[in-house]
Amino acid sequence: MSNQGFPANILLICSTVLFFGACSSGRYAATNKVYKQQAKSFAETIQAFPPENQHIDSLGEGLQSFVGTVNFGIRKPNFVIIHHTAQSSLDETIKTFTLTKTQVSAHYVVSRDGKVVQMVNDYLRANHAGVGRWGNDTDLNSSSIGIELDNNGNEPFSDAQINSLCYLLATLKKKYNIPTANFIGHADIAPKRKPDPNKFPWKKLAEKGFGYWYDPVLKLPPTDFNTDVALRLIGYDISNIGAAITAFKRHFVQNDITPKLTPADKLILYNLYTKYL
Repeated sequence: MSNQGFPANILLICSTVLFFGACSSGRYAATNKVYKQQAKSFAETIQAFPPENQHIDSLGEGLQSFVGTVNFGIRKPNFVIIHHTAQSSLDETIKTFTLTKTQVSAHYVVSRDGKVVQMVNDYLRANHAGVGRWGNDTDLNSSSIGIELDNNGNEPFSDAQINSLCYLLATLKKKYNIPTANFIGHADIAPKRKPDPNKFPWKKLAEKGFGYWYDPVLKLPPTDFNTDVALRLIGYDISNIGAAITAFKRHFVQNDITPKLTPADKLILYNLYTKYL
């Protein structure tokens, strides 16, 4: 049965409830118990009054007391980072994310057949981004939602998988008011380390409002156009300019990821740079 026509939130809720309803007393009961215990510990830390480790003696003479304001809220994610799992199945990925020794996780995993499994509350920090940078943000784990696509890194992404991903992205974008520019890939934030998601249909996502894509008609850039500055302003870490160029081309060019900008690449870069200004 096709997913077409179902609201994003219904699909997401159904997939999550079905998965956790089936596994809460089954093979994932132990890891679900650990999740609940850790979440409870975080809740106790947030509720502490005054906040733990923020007493006068730990912050110096400047802090004389703690008075709770009525104007505050939960910090919300500002980015969505898309990955491929580089593994062979949904079950293999879930196993990886439920082993303490791996120290890796993601908020969502989308299987090849379109099933969506949520593994971390959106407001909690998942360990998916690692060492990376986007613009001035050097702790993407703390500011983003991580989505892993069940894909070995060399295979096409199925229509069912991309359709489910787009439903999920629409829900997240609306719920957290995530800017269009802030839907990016792991390779974008970690160009020296990561190639994922590889051969990904970024254009299709951009057409739905998840990230940018270049226009069909491209204008020549001015003679003083600085490609390094353009890459940096888009968000890329240019400390290794070759790696930054490769990451940019992996996202927007795809048929050539060599670490050198061709004249055609510069046209694309200039067009995109103007969108990020």
